[in-house]
Amino acid sequence: MERDIYDEDHEAFRDVVKEFIKRYVTNEKREQWDAAGEIDRETMLAAGEAGIIGLSVPEEFGGAGMLQDYRFRAVVNEEVIAAGAGSLAGAFGIQDDLAVPYLVHMGTEEQKATWLPRMATGEVLGALAMSEPGAGSDLRGIKTTAKRVEGGYLVNGAKTFISSGKTADIVVTFVKTGEGNRPDAFSILIIENGMNGFDHGKKLHKMGFQGHDTAELSFTDVFVPEENLIGGQEGRGFIQLMMNLPLERLSIGVAAASAAQAAFDWTVAYTRDREAFGERIIDFQNTRFQLATVSATVEALWAYNDRAVKAYGESKLTAEEAAKYKFWSTEREWEVLDTCVQLHGGYGYITEYPIARAFLDARVHRIYGGTNEIMRDIVSRPFAK
Repeated sequence: MERDIYDEDHEAFRDVVKEFIKRYVTNEKREQWDAAGEIDRETMLAAGEAGIIGLSVPEEFGGAGMLQDYRFRAVVNEEVIAAGAGSLAGAFGIQDDLAVPYLVHMGTEEQKATWLPRMATGEVLGALAMSEPGAGSDLRGIKTTAKRVEGGYLVNGAKTFISSGKTADIVVTFVKTGEGNRPDAFSILIIENGMNGFDHGKKLHKMGFQGHDTAELSFTDVFVPEENLIGGQEGRGFIQLMMNLPLERLSIGVAAASAAQAAFDWTVAYTRDREAFGERIIDFQNTRFQLATVSATVEALWAYNDRAVKAYGESKLTAEEAAKYKFWSTEREWEVLDTCVQLHGGYGYITEYPIARAFLDARVHRIYGGTNEIMRDIVSRPFAK
């Protein structure tokens, strides 16, 4: 079925993204990212120059000003993932869907003016630090504290599984500024690279997203000035975090749909070219039946995706709906990728092939942004009322 979510502006932007991919997303670059375990700064700067990142940054701060129109971000996801560059798509997502929104929607005017222009260009990269060694989905269980002192806060604690944690210049960090685990006991601080006592820690080795860095962070008496308190309001951290979770979960779902489409396209091409027993793989009935099921699943994914993106643009995507879309889309993605790996045979297990890399990348989609078990709990809570 034909999708009708995009207009001429989005398709023109798609051409820009494709040109960027043609110039900067080469096999050599992908190998370089995987070997280094991170995306090089030159590529991020090139993305900023091309207008591929910073899409939600207001025009007055050098961005595209697409505050609610997530369709432009969706185009980036679709094309970059189709190019077999899941790690780059992940790096773009951390910048635009996790770090930038806290400043755009919740930052003070001073914070916006300080960081957003350079985040739009790729000069400053951001990360979001929530998870800790002893607290993942249960964020009220975090131990990282920010004690009020003259002129700011002293931060102590540790974070883990932080995407872009090694390369980030600023880290939007969820901390405890009060006692207990009430919502008003938490705040969000911008912690800058180079602050005394802030250690980026070791880079974590993952099964997927090999070219995108993930790190442990530690804080030992890190002084953070009070002007780095997001929104200038202490005790608002939990509410601020909840406000951005629908976007984070939408972005994961969009990545899942994009990966499923890419996997289907790669597999059709592969089974047309590959032969067994004197016939093309695609000429076997089982192959065609499997592809028919995948095709229907991908179309259903896009239908759900486009409704979710539209709802977000209209400020109607609730936390429950975002959670529902996140768990459903990522599980359909997993089914599609598993089938497509199988249809590639032994080559589907070789990471030189994009289908293998996409399969490894996809596994975390059901874990981060809130595990799918937590998503089901969020969706089902109203049923008990």
